[in-house]
Amino acid sequence: MIVRRRWTAAATTAILISAVLPHPGPAAAAPANPATPITLTATETALVQVRLRDQAQLDRLVATGADLANRPRARDGRIVADLVLTGAQLADLTAQGATAVRIVQRAGDGSRHYAESIRAAQARTAAGLRAPAAGQRTTTAAAVDTLQVQQAYWWTTGGQTFLQAQVATTATDDPDVEITVSWRTADGATGSFPLYRFEDSGEYQYHYALPQPVPSRPVQLTATSSLGGVSRVVTPALWPNATPPPLPTGYQRDFIDAYLTPIDIQARIKRLARQYRDLVDVIDLPNKTQGYRRTAVAYLGDPAVAAVLVESVRFGDQGMNGVQVRTVDPGRPDRPLTVGYRDRVLTVTLATDAAGKTVSTTDDVAAAINARQASRFRATVEDGSAGLPMPVTGPARLDDGLQGTEVPARPWTVQALRLGVHRDGSRVGVLAYSQEHAREWATPLVTLEFAERMLANARTDPATRELLEQVDVFVIPTVNPDGANYSFNDFPMQRKNMVNHCTGPARDPRYRTSWGVDVNRNYTVGSSFDGYVGASANCLSGTYAGTGELSEAESRNVVALAQNHPNIEFAMNVHSYGGYFMWPPGAYRADGRITLPRPSIDESTLFLSSARRIVGAIAQERGTVTWPSQTGPVADVLYSAAGNSADQLYYELGIFAWDFEVGNDRWNPATEEWESVGFQPPYDEAHAESQEYAGGLVELVRVARDYAAAQPPAG
Repeated sequence: MIVRRRWTAAATTAILISAVLPHPGPAAAAPANPATPITLTATETALVQVRLRDQAQLDRLVATGADLANRPRARDGRIVADLVLTGAQLADLTAQGATAVRIVQRAGDGSRHYAESIRAAQARTAAGLRAPAAGQRTTTAAAVDTLQVQQAYWWTTGGQTFLQAQVATTATDDPDVEITVSWRTADGATGSFPLYRFEDSGEYQYHYALPQPVPSRPVQLTATSSLGGVSRVVTPALWPNATPPPLPTGYQRDFIDAYLTPIDIQARIKRLARQYRDLVDVIDLPNKTQGYRRTAVAYLGDPAVAAVLVESVRFGDQGMNGVQVRTVDPGRPDRPLTVGYRDRVLTVTLATDAAGKTVSTTDDVAAAINARQASRFRATVEDGSAGLPMPVTGPARLDDGLQGTEVPARPWTVQALRLGVHRDGSRVGVLAYSQEHAREWATPLVTLEFAERMLANARTDPATRELLEQVDVFVIPTVNPDGANYSFNDFPMQRKNMVNHCTGPARDPRYRTSWGVDVNRNYTVGSSFDGYVGASANCLSGTYAGTGELSEAESRNVVALAQNHPNIEFAMNVHSYGGYFMWPPGAYRADGRITLPRPSIDESTLFLSSARRIVGAIAQERGTVTWPSQTGPVADVLYSAAGNSADQLYYELGIFAWDFEVGNDRWNPATEEWESVGFQPPYDEAHAESQEYAGGLVELVRVARDYAAAQPPAG
């Protein structure tokens, strides 16, 4: 078995690539003024593809904790990013020179797709290649560069063949170097396409393009540069060039028929445990989450004029929803400011002067509530209201603002399934876990489809039975049930959990959709607390790392499961969207883009060879191919994700840890562009993702079996 690794700060370091990946399309970029105007109301939230003005604008967005849904890419000299934005934020970006390209998903789309998936399930039940860009420089400069083809792969999906190439030039300091790839197919067809420069904060890495359509299998590829450099002729390799064993006749699959809420998942776990008693244990993870709960709040006064925010200390469901708060004029002169609570009414009697005029300010009122009712309430002066006269207002009712009436209001016990014939630690373990990010609705469909396939086929398919004889499988379908409940019932774009660590004005309910901790930034290895990039200290940021490493029950549960079962040697963290297959290192330091230590040559080989096997298994479902450019270490192919769970499992516990980003971009032959699918696509797309990536998880189990079989006997 593997030797457990523990990372130290003195380990080997390496230079990282940038967070901005070029995204050249094979056709012209989308028009600056789309035929259908892109409009959002000021408060509406949507996932929007935006063409930014320049790198500086992207840098400002990252620095301020913008909610980047995918890796920014460059197209025709402009950066394109998928951002979760309100209408007001989009208007601000537009005023600063950005252009909205398309709306990938409106906030309401998720709820509609969820409802459509349920209706469809009920109905089923009832029914039983291009030339160089115009103007490209072709003259040869005096200095000749050397070109190296780093990647050249081809594959066919949906009847269309694609070619992807990555080329590096030795003229690294010349930002104007232009590189063109030329290709030839076996039947003599030829073509070419430009590559685009890829930099890491001004440091050159290579030239790259998105997969390009070609008429058939390419047999030759060369690259030339505007400086006169010419690469050697290479033969593009088939990607991923790995095929899983064929499924036997009668193999059972497709156990998912609708989107699943955490309540649905809880019921599914219970049913599987009852149905497969000989193959399943249910593990109650040790750290209960906060639950679908929030404190109750109300404005005392008018936020547009002068107000104090009053918040309950206890959660709203603990008897605080519906409590009234009011200010009154005593109607007499020279009265002091008083605060009283009786019969579920918090009454603030304002102070008066000798003439009987109320003289209490917002600051006075907030201080008095905090001093005299600290066990029940806390008060904050609303932004812009400091020092203003406190108005006399009628009663306002405290409310937690939660809409999910069917969700139990109590701490949540996160559960894991343990599958196998020998569930005693004597077999190599595999962990699959999903929905660290609440809005990624397709991810638990993947892990539950995988679990049910393994269990159902263990009864009828000898190969599956053999896998469960040899491998101990652990599945956490939803790591973050509280955030997921909030995403389904209140705010579809919720990424984080529901723990509100904000203080002061940031607790204002207008920020309610920005509260929470990013569970996948809350781990200890390569964390933002240690200076790594990709997480925020701002409690309102989408990548807020929490008050400290492992401050959240959700992250502690993942660590606890792995620590308590040391036979777990392989893990897959299932996220969406974008079509990535990744492994450590997942984070780098800001100064010099220094990554966490790179795996050894042998471990890097295992990561990549296993990835090719799993990518090949995914492609068997509907031809979906995860691009070679999006297969590799997280910090190389996506971005730096400080404090993520895969790094935690790999560096601290010696587990070979991967990440899926399900929901690969789809090729649109009409526009000849790759289009992203979003977090909550129409159910048919989510269903397809569950089927193909569940097949990938089955292949991961085979990888673990083969690895264990190849290890020398203990002792």
